[in-house]
Amino acid sequence: MFDLVHSIQIAAPPAKVFPLISTAQGLAQWWAADVTEVEGGVELGFFNRDTVYRLKCNASESPLLAEWLCETGKEWACTRLLFRLQPVAGGALVRFAHTGWRADTDYYVSCHTVWGALLFRLKGAAEGKSPGPLFTKDAMA
Repeated sequence: MFDLVHSIQIAAPPAKVFPLISTAQGLAQWWAADVTEVEGGVELGFFNRDTVYRLKCNASESPLLAEWLCETGKEWACTRLLFRLQPVAGGALVRFAHTGWRADTDYYVSCHTVWGALLFRLKGAAEGKSPGPLFTKDAMA
C-alpha cells in the first residue's frame, strides 16, 4: 500500500480548522465548490460531476481528528483521508495522510501534488484569506 503524507502549520486554533475538514460546508470553502451532504458523509463533484467521490465519516474527534473513508473512485475507493490537528504556538499543525493506495500510478503522483495545493487552500480558509476552493464546479482554479 502507498500513502500520501503532508503537514502544514496554520495560524488558527484546531477548533477553527476542524469544521473545515469535517463538514460539507467546510470542505466547500477550500476543496471543491460542488460538495453535498449524503447519509453518513459527503459527495464531492469535479468537472461538472464527471468525477464524484463519496466520502464516509470514519472517525471524528473534535477538534483534533477527522477521518474519511473514500467509497468511490477507481483509485480512491477504499482509501482513507486522515486529518490530525495538533495545537502549537500560534495555531495548529495539520498532519494529513491519504492512505491505502493500491499502486504508485501517475494518478497517485498527481494527487500528491494536488493535496499539497489543497492544504494551502485549507490554510487560507482557516486564516480568513481564502481564494475559495481549488476545484470550481467545472475546472481547477
